[in-house]
Amino acid sequence: MLKRVFVAPDPGRVRLRFACRAVVGIGLAVVLCGLVGHSLVAAITGGLAALLALFTVTDPTVRGQAATTALLPVAGLPVLAVAAVLHDQPLARDLVFLAVLGAGVYARRWGPRGHALGVFAFMMFFAAQFLHTVPGQLPELYAAVALSLCASSTVRFGLWCYERRLPTAAQPAPPEIRGRLRVTTRQAVQATLGGAFALGIGQVLSDERWYWAVGATWWVFVNTTSRGETLVRGFRRVLGTVIGIVSGFAVAIPLDGAAVPTAAVVAVGVFGIFYTAAVSYSWMMFFVTLMAGMLYGALGVLDAALLWLRVAETAVGALGAVLAVLLVLPVTTHAITDAWIQKALRCVHACTAEAADRLAGSTLADPAPRVAELEMLLGRVRLSLAPLVHPLSPLPARKARARQVIALLDDCVREVRGLASIAADPDASHDARLSAACSRVEAAVEALTAPEGARGFHLPELPAAAVDPALAHLHGLERALAGLVSPLSHAPRAASTSA
Repeated sequence: MLKRVFVAPDPGRVRLRFACRAVVGIGLAVVLCGLVGHSLVAAITGGLAALLALFTVTDPTVRGQAATTALLPVAGLPVLAVAAVLHDQPLARDLVFLAVLGAGVYARRWGPRGHALGVFAFMMFFAAQFLHTVPGQLPELYAAVALSLCASSTVRFGLWCYERRLPTAAQPAPPEIRGRLRVTTRQAVQATLGGAFALGIGQVLSDERWYWAVGATWWVFVNTTSRGETLVRGFRRVLGTVIGIVSGFAVAIPLDGAAVPTAAVVAVGVFGIFYTAAVSYSWMMFFVTLMAGMLYGALGVLDAALLWLRVAETAVGALGAVLAVLLVLPVTTHAITDAWIQKALRCVHACTAEAADRLAGSTLADPAPRVAELEMLLGRVRLSLAPLVHPLSPLPARKARARQVIALLDDCVREVRGLASIAADPDASHDARLSAACSRVEAAVEALTAPEGARGFHLPELPAAAVDPALAHLHGLERALAGLVSPLSHAPRAASTSA
């Protein structure tokens, strides 16, 4: 698992830049909070606001990212105020917390902006519990959040806006599945009920740190749709937390809040969170847990019992999420996987068509955004197939088919990326055979996405090698699509969302 984190492909070093920029942006925010005289609590709140702004805002355009960042205080500061006012009213506080949780999940139906605003609002309520915020602290916390968002935005949109040089790609919308309710509505109901379970059991374990259980339920639901995805994510969250707690005993407790080494370890934690998020949820949670332990040390409340309580609360939160997706409006792993695979295959065809048009001389065709979209879709396919390829999966035949599908879709992405690269060359020549190859790709995609499956699809005999580079990539793409016929034909088609 550790090897996968550090050898995973990072085209354009995007993950590395993403992580380094986060350290700079969050570091600048915290330093400025210190320079203007804010308290440690305010600096932590500001640092969290900067982290969320840099991590959760994922609009497809820089302009959209800036607009969403500007809206974060509108969503989060009123929630922070309500949480502070209700600090000494447990029943009202708990009900409002669950309402914020459900609304935050429901907001995902409005795409990346809704997701970011929902996360920010939830985490402001969470931070109020973490820091025991009271109304008298609100002016300072508001100022710290505003200052930190300005600092992180200066880094993101001014000093280091590498997104301006990347192809624009829209975030893929969750696929619609059969059933009475939309995915976001199902998730909102599930998350609220799972959060209620976590809140109740979490308060039995601790009347001071119960919010960790609710937070665990919330984050298990992020970027998951099916019950299988949620099961795997819950397992990985607990695993990452346990590993982080072990490191906490070795690092956080001995340091005991010492300023300089604590700051250094927190910076490493921030880098790790951003660098590993896309490839390993367990390692991301390791860094989150390590960073949280260091912050507790800085606040002067860290001890061994607190670290073990964190494990217990995390396990309760994960259990709440698992029970919710198993018992409340369940969505099967296959129902979601099938939908994401079909979206990815249609995107393969769109990429191929754009590249072919560009090679034919069209100045309007641009396959680059489609390629970026395809890579994001492949990430969603990997996430949806994670339950089947997990080492603990008890279904060896389905595990083998799932691995085959992932490998062949990887081949598709590689061939499409190469085709787009050739199409971007203004001197690339157009081979008349490209049109025939693109037609075969279209036929293959239509067969693979047809309701009856691709059992009748057969790839024509292709030459062993093609002289034209673009044609070679198209032939490789055709072979990958033909290879998908067997695993997709043997997989059960999604007849319902609860089968």
